[in-house]
Amino acid sequence: MPEKPHNFWQELKRRKVIRVIIGYAAASYVILELISIIAEPFGLPGWSLKLVFVLLCVGFIISVVISWLYDITPEGVQKTKPAKNEVEKEKASKPAKRGIKVSDVIIAVLLIAVIVLVYPKIYKPDKIKQLRQKGEISIAVMPFQNLSGDTLKNFWQVLVQESLINRLTNSEELKVRQTESVYALLRDTDLKNHASLTPGIASNISKKLDAGVFIHGSISQVGTLVRLNAKLVDSETEEVFKSFQVDGIQSNILELSDSLTRMINNYLIISVLEKELSHEMRHYLSSTKSAEAVKYLMEGNMAFYRRDYPASRELSYKALEADPTFVAPFVRIAVSYGNQGMYEEAKKWSLKAWEKRDRMSRLEKLYTGWVYNIYYGDPYEELKYMRQVVELDDQIAGAHYILGLKYNQLYQYNKAIPEFEKALEIYDKWDIKPLWVYNYTALGAAYHETGQYRKEKKLYKEAEKYFPGDHGLLYRQSILALSKGKTKEADEYIDRYISALEERSYSGAAIASSLGSIYRDAGMFREAEEKYREALSLQPESPARMNNLAYILIDNEINIEEGLELADKALSVDPYNYLFFDTKGWGLYKHGKYEEALELIEKSWELKPVYNHEIFLHLEAAKEAVANQ
Repeated sequence: MPEKPHNFWQELKRRKVIRVIIGYAAASYVILELISIIAEPFGLPGWSLKLVFVLLCVGFIISVVISWLYDITPEGVQKTKPAKNEVEKEKASKPAKRGIKVSDVIIAVLLIAVIVLVYPKIYKPDKIKQLRQKGEISIAVMPFQNLSGDTLKNFWQVLVQESLINRLTNSEELKVRQTESVYALLRDTDLKNHASLTPGIASNISKKLDAGVFIHGSISQVGTLVRLNAKLVDSETEEVFKSFQVDGIQSNILELSDSLTRMINNYLIISVLEKELSHEMRHYLSSTKSAEAVKYLMEGNMAFYRRDYPASRELSYKALEADPTFVAPFVRIAVSYGNQGMYEEAKKWSLKAWEKRDRMSRLEKLYTGWVYNIYYGDPYEELKYMRQVVELDDQIAGAHYILGLKYNQLYQYNKAIPEFEKALEIYDKWDIKPLWVYNYTALGAAYHETGQYRKEKKLYKEAEKYFPGDHGLLYRQSILALSKGKTKEADEYIDRYISALEERSYSGAAIASSLGSIYRDAGMFREAEEKYREALSLQPESPARMNNLAYILIDNEINIEEGLELADKALSVDPYNYLFFDTKGWGLYKHGKYEEALELIEKSWELKPVYNHEIFLHLEAAKEAVANQ
């Protein structure tokens, strides 16, 4: 009896059943791993892996039976002959010397493949745990791939991405790269649609954003049933940390993204905060349940970045028609009105946005606070909110630009310069074109005011690569050439500047006034006066043209009396214009009539729609003069 198990084992080896079992098991493991990898990209149903596993189990039984009964020989497949006697059994138990067969090579390759696949799962370090120990996890969320086959649902790709970004941003322990940063880099790729976004491209974008991990996912649909798949991937190695999946119906696409976010959030956040964050997430409501509203907002954002502000507002209005509770369009409308100088409308919409801040994501609240304080606060509150945006995600070039712009407006050029430079540094790191020419011209203005002409010239040369012939760039180049006394070079820039304005259908008066501003900013006040007079002669009833000439005459003490007469005339046409009050008040200050000046400048300060640092300085000077009388 003791010999029977031994004999059976030897018989299994003789019939090569053991070799078949090893080879089949290794091949099966490789097949299952491959199926799990390709299931999502090919849109395979969730039960595919289970089906393959069942088929492999059935195949295993069949393979063992066949290997017992048959053998592959040089003469073909033959039935395995039983051992005839004990001697033959003894021979079978002794391994004979033989050469390496093809089957040996196949089994060896399969075993190596198994080791390669298994090793990282057994011995890999817990990268997520390492990131947690550093105090933060930086994440880039890619647009989801639309695998539904319906191109009309392409906007779902960005819808789910934006939903994930907004909700994950609410977690204190996460640093989530924002949509602006991701799309700035996506624009620089050759992708025709998000379905072509490979893990390799996503990894490259994520690394440029200094994000340790990225989320890469897809959306598939069968009938009304929708499935969201997401993978959390190591940006360096493209190793998948964890996969997530949620299923539901088409009309609940945003609720599905909420569920997906909770799953990812719970996986990422350290255990001590899980309960608190879960409480926060329970009370956090999405600002919209309308996919149509989100679609309109996305289109409005695209128009906004093209600087087509009226089109941006129209699309934002449509988003609000689709869902009146949606908060994001309020902010977008307020900013677009402000960018066009339509301050009353901008104030109204910024207040509407502010009143809805309780339903916003952290980032939305900060941007809303910034916009609100443009009209209802002060520049230092604006700076506070924008600094928090940078703390939340220091890879938002636009936030650094806004900080620089605000410091420029406060004449704090040494503080503005590093912010502008940081914005350009981010774009340079991404190796893409900045969205605005103003990233260059605003920094150039700060360089100019601090006397860094060489840096300014070099900056404009760089800007010419991306914005050749831009009128804003030509404006600054003309000022620089005039300031350095390079008359011929300045004339060339000015001629090109005039042509650029004519192409944009500027009137003769508007062109002359713009040239006056160039000479004024270059410190050539007599030439500026000449151009402002020309603009007024072309539009003699325009109070704005009167005020431009009046201010240059007063501020530079060319002809204060004439300046005051022009200011009075401008106020008679437009008696509530805050700039006209400031001009007249400053003229009275120059005349030594401090109390009258203070009264008018205070009126200007009360009427101003937004903070104006020059008026603030005039007001302080008038107050000091009155106090010292």
